[in-house]
Amino acid sequence: MKDPKGPRQPLTEEELRAAMVGGAEPTSGPITLAEYDEAWPGQFRREEDRIRAALGSRALLVEHVGSTSVPGLAAKPVIDILLVVKDSADEAAFVPALETAGYVLRIREPDWNQHRLFKGPEVDVNLHVFSSGCPEIARMLAFRDRLRTHPVDRERYERVKRSLAARSWKYVQRYADAKTEVVESILAEAERER
Repeated sequence: MKDPKGPRQPLTEEELRAAMVGGAEPTSGPITLAEYDEAWPGQFRREEDRIRAALGSRALLVEHVGSTSVPGLAAKPVIDILLVVKDSADEAAFVPALETAGYVLRIREPDWNQHRLFKGPEVDVNLHVFSSGCPEIARMLAFRDRLRTHPVDRERYERVKRSLAARSWKYVQRYADAKTEVVESILAEAERER
């Protein structure tokens, strides 16, 4: 079992295929990064409204995370959203409502924080779902906030992203996994300063 308290460990090919709902989708190429787009926060707000309308009080927290949530940072043009529910393993409590709103369940990771990931209905969205109290929630928010307030870390992260994005990747997840070292370094620096 993967350690749910630490960073997400890279999955084997078999684990990646098992986690994908509907099968793994190879990318077979480099990752496209876009310059920061002022439209991204508005896209998040529209998706937040859709999620809250679908789930009501079951949506305990909805936050814009990932690179599109950091002004000035180049990013894959995908809006990452953190959704906290009471229990992400209890799919009956939230999956049907999200599916009715147009979201599609693509990843189920019971061995890593009971993580669920949905793709969005209109714009390219990664909707990450975790249970209330999950340590990954604080990690995601701390990383976002650190990049928003520390230009040196934001620039270092962007340099690594650009270098990695130029390589060919079979799966986008492999690109994300390759960023783990710089992400952990930035989080460690933030923790030292707290």
